[in-house]
Amino acid sequence: MKKILVISPHPDDETLGVGGTLLKLKNKKLFWLNITDMKEEFGYSKKQIKIRQIEVEKIKKLYNFEKSINLSLSANQLDQVPMDRLIKKIKKIFNTLNPDTVFIPNPEDAHSDHNIVAKASIACCKIFRNQNIRKIFLYETLSETNFNLLTKKSFKPNYYFNISKSINSKIKILKIYKSEIKSHPFPRSAKSVKSLAILRGSECGYKYAEGFKLIFEKDE
Repeated sequence: MKKILVISPHPDDETLGVGGTLLKLKNKKLFWLNITDMKEEFGYSKKQIKIRQIEVEKIKKLYNFEKSINLSLSANQLDQVPMDRLIKKIKKIFNTLNPDTVFIPNPEDAHSDHNIVAKASIACCKIFRNQNIRKIFLYETLSETNFNLLTKKSFKPNYYFNISKSINSKIKILKIYKSEIKSHPFPRSAKSVKSLAILRGSECGYKYAEGFKLIFEKDE
């Protein structure tokens, strides 16, 4: 795990799903690919857009990303983008960065943007096109992974990162996204994030952990 790419459908998914792990792995080369942005034509004000841009700039610095890329597609509108077009855009990033480890949203999430990004990202991870990929992880996103009422498939991790030393920093970073994080019992609350980390920790013997589905791994 030397060159790590996290792919987020929206800003905040990277922190909700992988924040503690990114902080734990800050000595590695970290890359962030975000897929969507707020757009005025879809109801977001100039003020909201500006605030989000400021938030994202803060996030970039705190994780010390080697590089961050934003495809700037419209949030909640990815189902209007042809899948082959999205795959080409993501594949171009893969070819440029050559990551060996990739974190992808769970394809069973309630949000359609998450489904689409997951499927397009996995399509770009085909080993005959990316020999350098060693690990592919699916991550969980509070309010999406646990709210898929159609399939009702629970997220069952098979790989855990100990984030006991980074949980508090993760929550501080998450609070930068002021419009996305609210008080308990809202699912994207500091209490919910910490509770999930406690639960995942109890499953693997750590005080706090982030759980993932490792869906591909190959040896050196």
